[in-house]
Amino acid sequence: MTSNEIRKQFLQFFESKEHLIVPSAPIVLKDDPTLMFNNSGMAQFKEYFLGNGTPKSKRIADTQKCLRVSGKHNDLEDVGFDTYHHTMFEMLGNWSFGDYFKKEAINWAWELLTEVYKIPKENLYVSVFEGSKEDNVPFDQEAWDIWKTLINEDRIILGNKKDNFWEMGDQGPCGPCSEIHVDIRSAAEKALVSGKSLVNNDHPQVVEIWNNVFMEFNRKADGSLEKLPAQHVDTGMGFERLCMALQGVTSNYDTDVFTPLIAKVELITGYKYTSNDAVTSRDLSIQEEQNKTNIAIRVIVDHVRAVAFAIADGQLPSNTGAGYVIRRILRRAIRYGFTFLDTKEPFINKLVEVLANQMGEFFPEIKSQQQLVTNVIREEEASFLRTLDQGLQLLDKVILESDKKTISGQKAFELYDTYGFPKDLTALILKEKEMLFDELDFDKSMQEQKSRSRAASEMSTEDWNVLIPGNIETFVGYDKTESDVKITRIRKVDSKKDGILYQIVLNNTPFYPEGGGQVGDKGILVSANETIEIIDTKKENNLIIHFAKQLPENIEVDFVAKVNTDLRTSTSKNHSATHLMHLALRKILGTHVEQKGSLVNPNYLRFDFSHFSKVSDEELRQVEASVNAQIEAQLQLVEHRNIPIKVALDKGAMALFGEKYGDNVRMIEFGESKELCGGIHVKNTSEIWQFKIISEGAVAAGIRRIEAITGDTVKNFYQNQENTLSEIKETLKNPQDILKSVVSLQEDNSKLKKQIEQLLKEKIEVLKIELSKDFKEVNGINFLSKQVDLSMSSTKDLAQLIGSSKPNSFVFLASIEDDLPNIHCYISKELVASRGLNANEVIKELGKYIDGNGGGQLFFASGKGKDIAGITEALEKAVDFIK
Repeated sequence: MTSNEIRKQFLQFFESKEHLIVPSAPIVLKDDPTLMFNNSGMAQFKEYFLGNGTPKSKRIADTQKCLRVSGKHNDLEDVGFDTYHHTMFEMLGNWSFGDYFKKEAINWAWELLTEVYKIPKENLYVSVFEGSKEDNVPFDQEAWDIWKTLINEDRIILGNKKDNFWEMGDQGPCGPCSEIHVDIRSAAEKALVSGKSLVNNDHPQVVEIWNNVFMEFNRKADGSLEKLPAQHVDTGMGFERLCMALQGVTSNYDTDVFTPLIAKVELITGYKYTSNDAVTSRDLSIQEEQNKTNIAIRVIVDHVRAVAFAIADGQLPSNTGAGYVIRRILRRAIRYGFTFLDTKEPFINKLVEVLANQMGEFFPEIKSQQQLVTNVIREEEASFLRTLDQGLQLLDKVILESDKKTISGQKAFELYDTYGFPKDLTALILKEKEMLFDELDFDKSMQEQKSRSRAASEMSTEDWNVLIPGNIETFVGYDKTESDVKITRIRKVDSKKDGILYQIVLNNTPFYPEGGGQVGDKGILVSANETIEIIDTKKENNLIIHFAKQLPENIEVDFVAKVNTDLRTSTSKNHSATHLMHLALRKILGTHVEQKGSLVNPNYLRFDFSHFSKVSDEELRQVEASVNAQIEAQLQLVEHRNIPIKVALDKGAMALFGEKYGDNVRMIEFGESKELCGGIHVKNTSEIWQFKIISEGAVAAGIRRIEAITGDTVKNFYQNQENTLSEIKETLKNPQDILKSVVSLQEDNSKLKKQIEQLLKEKIEVLKIELSKDFKEVNGINFLSKQVDLSMSSTKDLAQLIGSSKPNSFVFLASIEDDLPNIHCYISKELVASRGLNANEVIKELGKYIDGNGGGQLFFASGKGKDIAGITEALEKAVDFIK
């Protein structure tokens, strides 16, 4: 049975049980501040478990793309070393929101596994929660009794809180769970050791494949549990492990989920993958080398899936946040290829086509974004391989400077932190030179960095204090900027980054919460006696949360919520202009242009889009002109508040990859511009006044970024330009024709530069003649050490010129430029060969006197420093190298 068939059968089975089949949510979570990535099947349904939203059906099933590489669920460092951990994996799940509970969930799980998938019952074990005195939760007798009707009692295992009580996080919905484990060992192995004893003991062939979570509690901030208003079912089955069990193999990587990718890696690199248990050679060194190859290939084929789907869902590699995590995953794959598969050129990008062909049917985004994903990965590979090369040079320098066989762990950690060098790569290179590094020192530096990172992101969140129960919050911000409100719930949040803040939820609100690239509204809450400043607005689990530095003295009185309309108006101009620019880019550059990210705030707009070359100045002028023409056309906003998504798409609305849309959507029209959007917009394009592009550049391979301004910011821009022009005019003595005057100035400047260059050449020639008289013979070497009055580049030219004029010469020159000392050393090539002299070492040693350093080649090197006073001593010490 192929993986595609396994996936289809799961969805068809639950469709027959009256479940609505929904598509996977994006792997990257853009509007959930508590998570970077979708790390479980239930993440997209959190608001329903919390009671903050109503699902479209009480029964839902899906296959969800998940990524576990940060926070509590972090499997990254395990990936590759075993055969069943992954960064990205699929979670097959069925959900009940206050509908069926344990009986149906358990019986259907058993029916699917044993009757549809035909897994032998004797290969299965199940676990139920043994209870917790600490939490006052009893043994799950109900689940035990249901399982007794389906399986022998000796195959039912009691599980502790760690294994059989599932929690969304430190706070939130949770409950006991019942896991199903499969034993796929050989009959001989089963006869020797009972599978029951291997459950939850990290055995690669006795693994959990399905977890049925019975959500019935809410974990509060103080650790106590309270009953949820309704009981829910949240199940998750590991797709890759299920494929392993059904395809008769003993490793996830031997399933057809991974074998096409592995075959491509083998074809590209020439290295062969062999399952660890299939290595037949008795030679331990051969086994070790094969094992390294296997690990490297597993890392690569796992990581390319995570990176490719993240990029397809809109998350580009970067140096911060989720983008940094994606970059780190990709770099880990590149490092393993570089070290163990001898890949010195980009190759991981070539796996994207295989992945798109494999998974495009169920996840169409990987097919439609294939070219973009390929280009971004290829550029990231090339960039990191260059960085690795720089790191290797730095490591060579560290080795050269070390007078011991052990280098400091801190130096090794700097290589890891700055250049992405893993410990094993540094250790491997050092081993070749019969050296090593201090691992304890490395681990200490690593721990210190983690502690700093944890401290920076440390946050404590109190429980909600609910003043008005029920799900009654309404957003009225499309029509109002002021509204009479009451506070429905509050909580306190304390973080290292922001200090103490208070989160406030209102029964209705005109404040727009951050989302879709638009920043959250700011404003005030006003009562009869006081005013509270709202510094930000965000959305979390379907709640609109208002952030304040203080709470009202009386939280139960009536308030008026007032949005800062100046900021809102400026933001709306930039947001509407973004839509107009998107249309213009598609018209002028082509329909391949798609939005890949945006930021809309009161000051400016930033728009990332797919395009494979620099946008020319002429094209930018056309885009600017197109947007301004739409502004001048006074296009009226046409807003469709709540229409079926199919109707919106049929009308030609643009839907963005990586965004999560409901069955009903909001559609914004300005003339030909039609987009699905929840943001705030102007009523008529004339309100934007004018649009001006400030910059255009690359963000990643195939991704360009435009920054632009509108409204009053454009007025200020032109005013600044006018002021600058006036200053230039005044500096040029108010000429009639400014342009002609500037051109004349440039021509004069060019003539003077040529004259100065000629004078410098003559000065260098004169100095060469004069200094030639100052050579001294020391141990058969023509030696010269002098300070000259030249720039750094001219001193460098003089040192080479005068040094090459005499045989067996050793020239050391110093000069001062911009109040900073510089030094240069020339050694005749015959001296380098016969005497073993090294200009690099000369600069390194003498550079200490001027508080500097430098480098170059064996026969010529230069350096810069900070201490002018050290020049004299450096000149005196130069002769020591030839005595």
